[in-house]
Amino acid sequence: MPYRYIGKETTIHYTGSMVEVYYHQRRIALHGRHPEKGSYNTNKEHLSSTHKYYSDWSPEFFKRKAARHGDHVLGCVEAILAKGDYPEIGYKRAMGVIQLHKAYGAERLDNACKRALQADAATYIRIKNILKNNLDKSSLFYRDLEEDKSHIPDHGNIRGASAYQ
Repeated sequence: MPYRYIGKETTIHYTGSMVEVYYHQRRIALHGRHPEKGSYNTNKEHLSSTHKYYSDWSPEFFKRKAARHGDHVLGCVEAILAKGDYPEIGYKRAMGVIQLHKAYGAERLDNACKRALQADAATYIRIKNILKNNLDKSSLFYRDLEEDKSHIPDHGNIRGASAYQ
């Protein structure tokens, strides 16, 4: 029903295919009824201006916003959106990550997202903690140059997996 009636006492009449909402014997909304349990229909004209903004949210909306702050921010947002069972939850988490640029700047946010992606920890809380603890400024974690180098030193007595078949 229109947002201005939220909190007001209304009367609802429904059939298998339609839902009608009345306020003081005056019909204020008429919707087709969704046959699936737990699903809903939304008439955008009934939304407040704030909620109309939310109704425009989509994965592409967040990817465009994230891309403005760097490739790693975009990567984190894509990872967050891919993990969520419900899109709305992923949208809120993605928005939280994007909003971190206001407090820390786009460059630091991109560096923090780079670190989160390397650790396979692309979540809002992890990225926020990286920024809060200034870990995005630390080069200890970055493995750009040594990523393919083994941590085991070369030695003549060390045999590989093939020696144990």
